[in-house]
Amino acid sequence: MLETAGRFVHRGRWTLLALTLAVAVLVVPLGMELFGRMADGGFEDPRADSTVSAGWNDDWYGGHTPDVVVLYRHPTVKVRDPRYKRAVHDSLRALPAGHVRAMVTYWTSRSKKMVSADGHATYAVITLKGDQRRAYAAVAAQLRDVHNLRVSVGGAVPLRAELADRIAADLVRAGAVAVPVLLVLLVLVCGGLVAAGLPLVVWVLAELGALVVLRLLTGVTEVSVFALSVVALLGFVLAVPYSSVVLKAFREAVADGASTEQAVVRTMATAGSTVALSGLTVAGALLGLLVFPQPFLRSIGLGAAAVTLAATVAALFVLPASLGVLGSRVNALRLAPGLGRGEGGPWHGVASSVTRRPVVCLVGVSVVLVMLALPSAHVRFGEADHRGLPVASEGRRVAETIDRDFARNVMTPIDVHVLVARTSTGEPDEPESLADWQPPVSAADVRPFAARLKRLPHVTAVEVTGVSRANGAVRLAVRHDLDPLSDQAGALVRAIRAMTPEPDIRRVVVGGSTAERLDLQDGSAARLPWAALVAGSVVVVLLFAAFGSLVLPVMALLLSVLSIGASFGVIVWAFQDGNLASVLGFTPTGAVEATVAVLILAVVFGLSMNHELFLLSRVRAEWLRTGDDTAAVAAGLRQSGGVITGAALPPLVVAGAFCTAEVTIVKLLGAGLFVAVVVDATLVRMLLVPASMRLLVGANRWSWRRFHRRVELRRPTPLPAPPKPTPSPPPARPAARPGWVRIKESPARVVRPGPDGGWTWAKVDE
Repeated sequence: MLETAGRFVHRGRWTLLALTLAVAVLVVPLGMELFGRMADGGFEDPRADSTVSAGWNDDWYGGHTPDVVVLYRHPTVKVRDPRYKRAVHDSLRALPAGHVRAMVTYWTSRSKKMVSADGHATYAVITLKGDQRRAYAAVAAQLRDVHNLRVSVGGAVPLRAELADRIAADLVRAGAVAVPVLLVLLVLVCGGLVAAGLPLVVWVLAELGALVVLRLLTGVTEVSVFALSVVALLGFVLAVPYSSVVLKAFREAVADGASTEQAVVRTMATAGSTVALSGLTVAGALLGLLVFPQPFLRSIGLGAAAVTLAATVAALFVLPASLGVLGSRVNALRLAPGLGRGEGGPWHGVASSVTRRPVVCLVGVSVVLVMLALPSAHVRFGEADHRGLPVASEGRRVAETIDRDFARNVMTPIDVHVLVARTSTGEPDEPESLADWQPPVSAADVRPFAARLKRLPHVTAVEVTGVSRANGAVRLAVRHDLDPLSDQAGALVRAIRAMTPEPDIRRVVVGGSTAERLDLQDGSAARLPWAALVAGSVVVVLLFAAFGSLVLPVMALLLSVLSIGASFGVIVWAFQDGNLASVLGFTPTGAVEATVAVLILAVVFGLSMNHELFLLSRVRAEWLRTGDDTAAVAAGLRQSGGVITGAALPPLVVAGAFCTAEVTIVKLLGAGLFVAVVVDATLVRMLLVPASMRLLVGANRWSWRRFHRRVELRRPTPLPAPPKPTPSPPPARPAARPGWVRIKESPARVVRPGPDGGWTWAKVDE
């Protein structure tokens, strides 16, 4: 099928390129609309109790988690001084009413918790209207304009805005560092300036296709702003190896004397099948993210799958059409030999060593990977908080100051929503006033339950912070003396959820920052096996269809698990345990951000399958040519070593640039990808996989023969070789003697009738 497609691509190359350009120009405005439609968050599970609690806070009580916290301090004047009150209230009264819903200060609430221990600092809590980020931008400058007081602004909305701005700045900085290096790498991988431009074309088309898909998705679901960064990274990471594989096959065909059309057809039949299989496998693996309910992961899964398929289509059709136009001119402006063009170099020695000592290599590498994976046994998942920002961050300083100088956890209590069962014997006068005729809900309805909450360990106070008559609910704030991200705080949330409510209580919903972390951790752990099942099933089916072997897919999955385990162990050791905190410049929280960890696992699994297919495709091609398992493994490793190196270098450069970021989750993404790619492209694909295949030998090809004949990808039909000078005919052989039969397959021996009526072998000259 790909051979036929190759002929059509070459014959209609100009038409295909013109249509591609026209479609790209037409869809650019649609793709650009994405930038105004993406969401900042998306890390929460919409069905979790903590998310339901946050929604009720906004809808039933007008908000609870403060949108903005304004911290005031004076070095000598205390909060109880009338001048302090006048300065703060004059500033707050000047805020535009169109953007502010409510304000709470120490003087309006008379809460001692809003005064610092030294009496010189206090804070105001502000709830915004409408679009929170736009409202905060409208009032940010006025919040800091307070006479004679030192002002700092923090809270949920400023923290999210600062996080988004710093991540954008980190990505710009990473791009400034990575782009020049990537351009040099393109020349090294492709071998010249003309050839280096082709992967850029594939990348641009892949990004444009993904932008259009994400823009269309914004009409039906929430798309995270972070999906764009992952799509940009993955698009380049896949465009380079796919283009280099196609370029390598085209150049080899041209070097063998094939015409441009024959080279395009041969490239589509060989490298095209590898690219198509890799694209389907990587996209299927990334679609496993759809199992998770968080919009952050779902949008990234859809965007990553879209950019993968777009890069595959561009490398399969647009790139061969471009090669058909360029022909041998693709080698113009040569500046480097190109990675993976020869079979010598370091990979020759690696291949020889692996095939000679497969047991030593297998055992040694496996021990190293298991040792690296050991820290992952004590992994703790969490979510990003203010400690993920730099120490100089204003929002972080506000959060740490309030936690240090004011009452413990005053801003992060455990929210407990108690829904009271209301009954009435009368009939309402009007159906619309149902909430008015039923018995009103009050704090007294939940007093027994609140008393039980106070008796729980580490609980310091239980306060009524809201009553919703229309919904029959009372909100309690459970204050405690624990770190909100600690395991003890999580155990307290579990204890509250496990409490049996009184008979007149319909439902108890627990929220707050600790509950959010717990729900994220439990939800991710529950759905991770299903995501692994989806990705694993796709890999097994596609690899079995491609290679006709059950052993290879199972081996690929097991080795990928070992590779991911080793990479994840290094991440836990570096970030959760904080062993690289001083090197990378971040504050360890004792946990790994759950959504970023899942994202790293998915991307690494997709890239590992990419490397696996490059190696297996070469090994299979060599086995079809020679029929020798050992020689095929060695030759496949020699020929694919440069390609895998070229595929691994771009993500290493981008990941290394991410490590220079200021935000911890960007550092985590960069360091995680860097370690994972190094481990997978060196220890696993170059050593462990060839050693395993060398030991398995014939089992590599084991399959159910009938099914194998139906689904195995057909070996490409050999193309006619270019005409060569006709050699002179060999001298004629003497005719055989009468009664002798010459055997065509063995001209040196003949069969002669024996005296007893049988047949005997004899030499020709006898």
